[in-house]
This record gives sequence, C-alpha cells and structure tokens, in this order.
Amino acid sequence: MASSLVRPTNGRWIGGVCAGLARRFGISANTMRLIFVISCLLPGPQILIYIALWFLLPSED
Repeated sequence: MASSLVRPTNGRWIGGVCAGLARRFGISANTMRLIFVISCLLPGPQILIYIALWFLLPSED
C-alpha cells in the first residue's frame, strides 16, 4: 500500500512536493523531478500547481 501524501523532511530539494509525490506513487524522487521538468516545457500551470501543493500538502514532521 502506498504511503499518504505528505512532504518528507528528508530527500527534498525545494519544497518536497516531487519527493512526496514520488513516495506516494512508488517511484524515484529523481524520476518525478525529471517528469516535472519535462512537463514544464509543455504549456500549462505546472509551476502554479507545484506552489499550491507546496502550501497545501502537510509536512511530514
């Protein structure tokens, strides 16, 4: 079973959103970061969603 969606205190670079999503879906944090960077090349509100998740997701501690 996957863990709950939180921003971990270990392994985060900026806000921990990619690390939290990676842990939730069972993939590597670096893979999630790569997916995020590639998605930023496409039109859409990716940065705004990241910032919103940064504030909405609870921290692990």
